[in-house]
Amino acid sequence: GAAGVALGTAVVTYPEAELHNVPERKAVDIDVEVRNFRSAVEKTRADISAIVGKLTGRLPPEELALFDAYLHMLDETAISGEVVEQIRTGEWAQSSLRKVVSRHIANFEAMEDEYLRERGADVRDLGNRVLFNLQSADTRKRRYPKKTILVSNELTPADLALVPRSRLAGFISVRGSGKSHVAILAEAMGVPTVMGVEELPIELLDGAPLIVDGFAGAVISYPKKEEKRYYDQVAQEEQALVEGFEVRGEEPCYTSDGHRIRLWVNTGLMTDVQRSLDRGAEGVGLYRTETQFMMNDRFPTEEEQRLIYREHLQAFAPRPVTMRTLDIGGDKALSYFPINETNPFLGWRGIRVTLDHPEIFLSQVRAMIRANEGIDTELRIMLPMITSMAEIDEAQRLISRCYREIVDEGVEVEMPDVGVMIEVPAAVYQANDIAQRVDFLSVGSNDLIQYMLAVDRNNAQVAELYQEFHPSVLQALNHLVQAAHGCRKPIGICGEMAGNPSAAVLLMSMGYDVLSMNSTNLLLVKHALSQFALAQGKSILGKVLEMDNAYLIKNFVDEEMHKVGLGNIVRSRRYG
Repeated sequence: GAAGVALGTAVVTYPEAELHNVPERKAVDIDVEVRNFRSAVEKTRADISAIVGKLTGRLPPEELALFDAYLHMLDETAISGEVVEQIRTGEWAQSSLRKVVSRHIANFEAMEDEYLRERGADVRDLGNRVLFNLQSADTRKRRYPKKTILVSNELTPADLALVPRSRLAGFISVRGSGKSHVAILAEAMGVPTVMGVEELPIELLDGAPLIVDGFAGAVISYPKKEEKRYYDQVAQEEQALVEGFEVRGEEPCYTSDGHRIRLWVNTGLMTDVQRSLDRGAEGVGLYRTETQFMMNDRFPTEEEQRLIYREHLQAFAPRPVTMRTLDIGGDKALSYFPINETNPFLGWRGIRVTLDHPEIFLSQVRAMIRANEGIDTELRIMLPMITSMAEIDEAQRLISRCYREIVDEGVEVEMPDVGVMIEVPAAVYQANDIAQRVDFLSVGSNDLIQYMLAVDRNNAQVAELYQEFHPSVLQALNHLVQAAHGCRKPIGICGEMAGNPSAAVLLMSMGYDVLSMNSTNLLLVKHALSQFALAQGKSILGKVLEMDNAYLIKNFVDEEMHKVGLGNIVRSRRYG
């Protein structure tokens, strides 16, 4: 969740309506059910507008754009239309809503990408809100104490408006992760948050004194005096630390001896834009285009895609924006494009899907290129899950075809750079050949580590085996830089590893041209890198590459962080 420490009083909130409790029932009058549903949708729209009104001034307009996605999902072309179709089959509105929303939630939660998987919580929240209005329930009035810590089985973005900001101290959610919108928005509001607290007895916590440790992901109920004293001190230290970082927020990143490192951001929604720019993001290393596809009940048209892409290109102009082509398939199923496989992680996904369906690929690439017309932005197109030279050749042929067609249509726009994501071991061993074919390389470290170590990073039973500092992973990452630079091609990294300050020191020392990360980590990484000289980093890297144990490597690098005064970052685990 969002980093920080909070001491306060627990207030437990429960959903007013629960979709999973809705029974199946036949409609007595289909037209009445449709009317009731549409009325509930309009009430929900009004509720969301009221929430936006409450949050205006507490969040920047870019953050409030999240609620536009809620409103879009209520359109007849999205969830609402599907519910009406279900009602027309003879079911009453409530179970029709449950079926449609459950289907969308299942699609999101089946995804490997944690960022996209968390979108299921947004759909669940929206469904419960519509159900609430269908049931004509009254919103429960509550009194909130000073320093309220809001606790729920699954906090939603709308819950942020429940507590007056002057009384809000922290958030706790049994479900969810740091990739959820609640965590993103809580971080933007500066509210300490802990997500995914397993086996939390929330029914016993209402009114209890609590401590929220967003650094360690810990919750302490009924704290002792010494615990209160300790966390009061941590909170004071953190406030001083963050204030120091924010002073340099928009400055470029340099090592202590003047070596420049470009820090870019991974994004997928307009809600990320302003926070990224405020923290000095110099470009977008990964724009996830899947989000728009997941929110629709059909493939978006070329023009619909163009408008969304253009909004992002304009927001980041003139900074470079790297758009990854549609990364679906396997575990990232679309409700309107079903894929059934026994082993989705090794199946039909990424570039394999879009090259098998060139109509999808062509429409998206055309939208990307057309979106950049008249904008002073360096558009870069990135291909996911590349495993062979044939895939690169075919994709480049189709991109060139799109560009020629667009130019022939009278659109004045430059041909974008085309690069690939290095996510599988096969691409590591062919890095030299790949680098000669493309304009840039970008390492997707999350998947690369997973495939190199044969470890599902979302599986708690083997989570300890997922090691960013594994010697083979570091050797592979170092090899990739040498291969790319040997062909005079830039290389970046856009996985979670780039946002870990300790790992960032090693990546900088290897020679990565771009480190791209979630905006949450930009200030920490910038501060950490500024404390090292390049020669100092290379000396650390040289010793690390001779080690054969991930735990020894991690401890050694953390010790070097302590030596330059970064022990506070290591101790509080503000990364990872």
